[in-house]
Amino acid sequence: MKLGILGAGMIVRDFLSMVVDLPQIELKGIMGTETDLPNMEEFKDTYKIEHIYTDIDGCLSNDEIDTIYVALPNHLHYMFTKKALEAGKHVICEKPFTLSYDQLVELEALALSKNLILVEAITNQYLTNYKEIREELKTLGNIKLVECNYSQYSSRYDLFKEGTVLPAFNPKMGGGALMDINIYNIHFVVGLFGEPEAVHYFANTERGIDTSGTLVLEYPNTKVVCIGAKDSTSEIQSTIQGTEGSIIVKGSTNIVDSYKKNIYKEEAELVDHKVHPHRMYEEFKVFDKIIKNQDIEFAKEQLDHSKKVMSIVEKALQHAGISLG
Repeated sequence: MKLGILGAGMIVRDFLSMVVDLPQIELKGIMGTETDLPNMEEFKDTYKIEHIYTDIDGCLSNDEIDTIYVALPNHLHYMFTKKALEAGKHVICEKPFTLSYDQLVELEALALSKNLILVEAITNQYLTNYKEIREELKTLGNIKLVECNYSQYSSRYDLFKEGTVLPAFNPKMGGGALMDINIYNIHFVVGLFGEPEAVHYFANTERGIDTSGTLVLEYPNTKVVCIGAKDSTSEIQSTIQGTEGSIIVKGSTNIVDSYKKNIYKEEAELVDHKVHPHRMYEEFKVFDKIIKNQDIEFAKEQLDHSKKVMSIVEKALQHAGISLG
C-alpha cells in the first residue's frame, strides 16, 4: 500500500505510532491545513513521510499514492472520500463512514464502478479477540441480553457548556455521543448479531445534539442496550448473557483488549489472543492485503456491515429527533 493521509490530528498521530510495525505500508504523503503544518513537519521527520500537502488536489495528483486514509472530522468524510475515489484511489475512511446512509450507498456505487477498494476503519471487526467472541457465542446458549457501555467524560463538554461548540458537539459537523463513541458499540453488536428488527434511541440532548444516550436494539430473541456518554463517566464494559453462560469485555468495544468467559458449572476463563498491542494494527494489515489482492468481494462484505450500522444510526437519530449535517 502506498498511502496518502488526509488529516493531522490525534487519530493520525496514533496511527503513525503503529504503522511503523507494518513496513509494507509506504507513507507517500500527508495533507492538512496551514495550521497543521507544524504537526505535519514533525510527522514527516519522525515517520519519513515523503510529501506534505495543504491542498487535496496536489495530494491526489501524486501518482505514487494508490490509497487514501481519510482521518478528517466526521462531516468531511463523504466529500474527501468521493474526491479520492474520483481520482482513482482506494480509500480507507475513519468512522463514522458518512453522515447518512444515502451518502454511503453513493460512495459504494462509485467505488465499485471504478473497481476500487472502499472500507471503513473500524477496529473491532478485525481484532482477533473480537473474532473469537463471535465463535464463542454458540457456547453461551440462547443469547438473551447484551449491554455495551462506553461512557467517557469529554473535556470538550466543559467548553460546550460554556458556549464553545467544537466538532465533537456540533450537529452540523456530525458530532454527538452516538456518532463519536456509541458507534463503536453498534459495530460491535452488528458484527455479532446482524441488523436488528427495531431501533430506539433515548438521548440526553443539549442545543440539538446528544451529549449521551441509550440505544435499544431489538432482535427476535435478544435485547441489546448500547450506552454512550460524553457528559458523564462510568465503568466501560460490555456483557453478553446467554442461557448457558456469559462473556464480559472489560474496556471499550473498539479495543477488546481481553474478555472473560463464564460457562455455567465451569471455572471462569480470561481470554486474550491479540496479536499486537495497538488496536489499529490488525485492521491495517488486512487493508494492505485486500488492496494488494484487489479483493473487491471482501470489501463489499465490509461495506454491507457498514451500511447496516449507518441504517441503525439514521433510525436512532430520527427516533431521538436529532438532525445532523
